[in-house]
Amino acid sequence: MHSLRGGLTLANVGLLALGIVMATAVSLMGMRHYLVDQVDTELIKTRDSLGSSRLTMREIDSLSAVAFVRDRLIASADESPRPDSIFAAVDRNGKALTIGGFSGFKPTGSQLALAEAVHDPHALVADRDPHDVTVHGASYRATGARFADGTYVLLATSTDGLHKGIAKALKLDLAFGTLLLALLACLTMFSVRRRMRPLEAMVETSSAIAEGDLTRRVPSSHHPTQEVEQLRLALNSMLHQVESAYRTRERSAAQLRRFVGDASHELRTPLSAIRGYLQLYEKGMLTDPAERTRAWDRMNAEADRMGRLVDELLTLARLDQRPELRFRNVDLSRLVRDAAADLRAQQPGRPVTVGAEGTLLLHADESGLRQVLGNLVGNVRTHTPAEVPVRLGLEREDGVVRLCVADEGPGLAEDDAARIFDRFFRAGGGAGSGLGMAIVQGVVTAHGGKVAVRTAPGEGLAVTVTLPAR
Repeated sequence: MHSLRGGLTLANVGLLALGIVMATAVSLMGMRHYLVDQVDTELIKTRDSLGSSRLTMREIDSLSAVAFVRDRLIASADESPRPDSIFAAVDRNGKALTIGGFSGFKPTGSQLALAEAVHDPHALVADRDPHDVTVHGASYRATGARFADGTYVLLATSTDGLHKGIAKALKLDLAFGTLLLALLACLTMFSVRRRMRPLEAMVETSSAIAEGDLTRRVPSSHHPTQEVEQLRLALNSMLHQVESAYRTRERSAAQLRRFVGDASHELRTPLSAIRGYLQLYEKGMLTDPAERTRAWDRMNAEADRMGRLVDELLTLARLDQRPELRFRNVDLSRLVRDAAADLRAQQPGRPVTVGAEGTLLLHADESGLRQVLGNLVGNVRTHTPAEVPVRLGLEREDGVVRLCVADEGPGLAEDDAARIFDRFFRAGGGAGSGLGMAIVQGVVTAHGGKVAVRTAPGEGLAVTVTLPAR
């Protein structure tokens, strides 16, 4: 009874029961009013006829005699007469009169009971509407007429049959209403149970997800209601978001573990080299000045390598926290030309082509863009032979700015190209820390742009950076 199904069933049955009670009450009251009004109309018509007929007392006695004879004829020996209509002649005090004087017929039991029930004939005659009286335990509607000599004639018509008919109608209505309520309760239970099946499916899906099955979704029913279908779609959307967030968290946790492991490995290598040379120096094994100089140079180189690695890790950490970049108008063409000039200075024999003439202003962070260009050019310098041509291109088109750094080197395999932005990934175990392309992607993403790679074995590598031209 505490379930939604039980509550809806009780609500429907209760509302229908209230409607049946109200409809029955209104209909029975209307029927009683109509039937009583018919009885009152007949009584008033008879009373008006008597009042306007100017009957004599002899005629009144005759009328009472007829009523007396009728009552005696219909009365049984064991019970009081209870006719449908009663006519009684009474005096000013309400006492029933004897028909035909002292030697005539005495009033019947019904006439005496009517005279006793009226009490005040004058008030009954003065009122235009009939009154309810009780004669021998039965209900009557009574009125009266007054003659010139002060004699009153009381007229009464039984309403007992009317009330019995209304009682039968009430019982019939109650029986039919009870049957209708039982039928409604069964239909409501069946309908609500069928309508609640999508909610039961939601409960089963939620239980399955709580047990670890994040791929479960709420299935669609054959005849869904609008509200339940909206709830199903919203719940499935929420479950999809929860599954995506869970997968993302698991992937981020795995990447973090791998990142910590790779960072520890990368930092352990220079630290091991520095510790080894220090142990050699401590044990006095570096007696030759040339060996000490070489050891000193190696320790400085490893310290520089470790410093660069730490700087790149800090850069990635800041990018992960989405820092506020210092945006201002930057001439991207000048930055491209500067990067090409640096590459020519470091590798004079490499053919470098630059497609960035004039001025191309971009609202961006200058230090971040310089780092992007430096890392892209540094990858070309580190991973391709010194004689491989390189092209740096820049163009503005369709509201975006495209920066492309392409070389004609050995290129990458498909699997390596898919992991090029992973941290500490080095194709073929080559030189570098493996963080350069991850930093490029982080900086470009912070600017609201995208990075794309086009490569194939033997066809070189082309990295395209797309930035919004705001």
